Amino acid sequence: MGGGAKAVTNARQLTKLVREMAERLGLDAKEEYKLGRRIWGAGRRIDIVLRNPKDGKTIGIECKAQGKSGTVEEKIPTTIEDIKAWPIPGIVVFHGEGFTANMKSYLISTGKAVEFSDLEPWLRLFFGLELR
Repeated sequence: MGGGAKAVTNARQLTKLVREMAERLGLDAKEEYKLGRRIWGAGRRIDIVLRNPKDGKTIGIECKAQGKSGTVEEKIPTTIEDIKAWPIPGIVVFHGEGFTANMKSYLISTGKAVEFSDLEPWLRLFFGLELR
């Protein structure tokens, strides 16, 4: 994995790394994008929205980081469901040793989650960028 990702201890830091990667790939990035409300009335914000300026293709990303076991895992199924209500495609990008093998398997099985270490090739395919 790339050097900076090892120091990630929270979602905010992970969002920053995703933004830096996206910008290196020539994508526009907008953090904390406000998008209406959740079913219980709370405001919905997407951690980061990426857009290809060449064709307008867009995706929303929720960033989840967990360095040790904790409550982030418990919130992820709700996040996967929430993404279904977005007007654009969306994924969860996750990183950290605190995710159990079962949660990693669940996330990957949804088709709506990508481990940070696999994100760059995933974004290259999604946006039709040069493959490496």
